[in-house]
Amino acid sequence: MASFDIVSKVDAQALDNAVNVTSKEISNRFDFKGSHVQIDLDKKDFKIRIETEDDMKMRQLVDVLINRAHKQGIAPEAFDISADGAQSGKLWKKEVKVKNGLAQDDAKKIVKLIKDAGLKVQAAIQEDLVRVTGKKIDDLQEVIQLCKTADLRLPLQFINMRS
Repeated sequence: MASFDIVSKVDAQALDNAVNVTSKEISNRFDFKGSHVQIDLDKKDFKIRIETEDDMKMRQLVDVLINRAHKQGIAPEAFDISADGAQSGKLWKKEVKVKNGLAQDDAKKIVKLIKDAGLKVQAAIQEDLVRVTGKKIDDLQEVIQLCKTADLRLPLQFINMRS
């Protein structure tokens, strides 16, 4: 039986590099000269804390962060920027969460998508991944294409392909 795993993981080193490159770029930009900007990565919880002087700079900083992370190989969908920045005194603070691992609800959506497609494969949820097994590799490749074309809003990787 052939199988592979569907995961949604973010490389911690690539994320750290993206935060460092963003910090360096912001310190060199003319529109940020002399203003308070702080960006910190919590590697344990996969959260990025941002502090700026105003909301416009906050949005620019998040855009630069997402662009730099994309160049490091991290999909933009991995960032949860839905929470609005809050003003605390003179500073704006925001916490950007990085999605690492498949949540149970997302795994259920993937399994339902695969089962509704009617392919001759089995999909099973195992902690933070979905294992797909089937007799033919062609069926597994159809599942990969199905997941890539579906609008799941998740950065998915397909690993451990075995035949």
